[in-house]
Amino acid sequence: MNNFPGLSFVNIELTSRCNKNCWMCGRRKMDREYPELVKNYGDMDFKLLKYISQILPDGIVIQFHNNGEPLLYPRLGEALSLFKNQIRCLDTNGKLLVKKQGEIVNQLDTITVSVIQDDPEQDDQYDIVKQFLEFKGERKPRVILRLLGEVEEGRWKNLNQMIVRRVLHDSAGSFNYKKEVVKPEIGICLEILSRMVISKDGIISPCVRFDPDGLNVIGRLKYSLLPNIWDGERRHQLLEKHINGDRNQIPFCSKCDYWGIPRG
Repeated sequence: MNNFPGLSFVNIELTSRCNKNCWMCGRRKMDREYPELVKNYGDMDFKLLKYISQILPDGIVIQFHNNGEPLLYPRLGEALSLFKNQIRCLDTNGKLLVKKQGEIVNQLDTITVSVIQDDPEQDDQYDIVKQFLEFKGERKPRVILRLLGEVEEGRWKNLNQMIVRRVLHDSAGSFNYKKEVVKPEIGICLEILSRMVISKDGIISPCVRFDPDGLNVIGRLKYSLLPNIWDGERRHQLLEKHINGDRNQIPFCSKCDYWGIPRG
């Protein structure tokens, strides 16, 4: 019996803390507008993480990040080892790659380093990534360099890793893209079809967009079991509106320009 029909991607927020102050990050805007969020930044309880690992299906993609820096998680190696039957990935700013390399190597399938346009720390970031690559050699994880905005490929190409380019969006979130929004030909947001996001507090949403007011929440592990939330009434209500072309009737989704297809 499939308790998670259609589920392919799960984002698990190991921590909501971050160790970088990116100029284009919507998180900083939210910090100013919702100061109570700052007081609540922290790490996922390991018991909760263990429960999640025991119930999710094998073979799906697990991304160990949401809006925090996953390498800050104090029990990172233990956390990653819980998900050996899934495809393990995470996005990072890379600042702790060398410090945490012993907990990362052979514990992930891919790791994506975000390289941001006009980042004053980019020289240090490059040196850290280079050191990490030298340490890991041919071992996993594969390293993907995600160049955000107008970043010169130059030296990054010299590292001989996969490069993916992404456009910058408005600091408020997935709005006001500089290039035309790409919509899937089926006319349904791919996030609502196949993604589940679990915050460090066990709050469940169908995407990683900033949602400080909880408009897009489909359930909470404090009150329901994970399979019941995924296959529950709230998610099916949202899914039906997307399928019927009524996305604009959903308060949260109506403001979003993202349809599940990243812009390069």
